Amino acid sequence: MTGADPALDVIERQTAVLMRNFELLHRRTDVHDRLDRAQYLLLRTLSDGGPMTITTLACTLGLDPSTAGRQVSALTAAGLVERAADPADRRRWVVTPTADGLREMRVVRDRRTESHAELLGDWDPEDLRTLGTMLDRYNRAVAARYLLTPPAEAATEASTGTVARARTADPAETPATASPG
Repeated sequence: MTGADPALDVIERQTAVLMRNFELLHRRTDVHDRLDRAQYLLLRTLSDGGPMTITTLACTLGLDPSTAGRQVSALTAAGLVERAADPADRRRWVVTPTADGLREMRVVRDRRTESHAELLGDWDPEDLRTLGTMLDRYNRAVAARYLLTPPAEAATEASTGTVARARTADPAETPATASPG
């Protein structure tokens, strides 16, 4: 692109390489042999944010509600999440991770963390913090631009406390910052 900022050219190239590398890591490691990436992110979102409706879960993860519903159905069949009627509105279902679901999510999270520790073990701690901060900032920019705005239902849940929304107090723990690999 003529006249483009050279820094943006580097970012474009490196994000393409990063996506390829995540795919490579996924294929060459056993990190996701227990849960696939979608299952992991769904369970991680519920673990971090507490019980949510399928609509809120879909908005949080940037999914179509029907896709989130299918993923929840598969996790329910596997015994990794439970669905129960929302006490505040019995027409809605609230999804909660089971003890088995949380255990499986933690195993995958720990494997992912170990994988990153092996890859980045010789990095300076300040460089690790900087990378984490920059990835968080990038993921928040993507989320702000492309994730669906939660519907009024989600805002009501957040204000009434009937169903928890994803927390953002610790950037390292937010679904938006989870790596896709």
